[in-house]
Amino acid sequence: GITPICVPTGVKHLHHAAVKFDIGVYFEANGHGTVVFSEKFDRVIRNAEQTNDAIKRLKLFSKVINEVVGDAMADLLIVELLLRWYGYSIESWEHDLYNDAPNVQLKIPVADRSKFKTTYEETTLLEPKGVQEKIDAFVSKYCGARAFVRPSGTENIVRVYAEAQDPKEAATLADDIACIIRELN
Repeated sequence: GITPICVPTGVKHLHHAAVKFDIGVYFEANGHGTVVFSEKFDRVIRNAEQTNDAIKRLKLFSKVINEVVGDAMADLLIVELLLRWYGYSIESWEHDLYNDAPNVQLKIPVADRSKFKTTYEETTLLEPKGVQEKIDAFVSKYCGARAFVRPSGTENIVRVYAEAQDPKEAATLADDIACIIRELN
């Protein structure tokens, strides 16, 4: 399987994490992202004298991808090719390979966003003290739920993300966390 890596918001953080892998893939929800290849990939695959089919496919794959600008059309073409190679259609990919968890995102105005400090990957709130424990208590009420808050990088708001197996549970969880944040103002 593939283990996702969590990093702070922003392409610069995603890129920094992706280059640690032989083939690194990253995308933000807004579509920004790309695929990057390591020096080891260049040495072993792009410069390989071997001509077996797997190496040929990897070489061609790496030639279509534009690592520098993250060409969305090239990336989409690669996705389509990979789906066909593995016997999937776009429709089956959408329905069978990925299920988006019900989630709610809220923006809560605050007097001073700098009072909210998170861990590096922005998934755990360190300050104000005691708030993460309250969030965890609400999250524990729902099976398969998760939630986090983080300050905006540009506005005096705190962003709330809540996810659960049921849309109503995700909405309730987000609202409960929003109340915690509002009480701090």
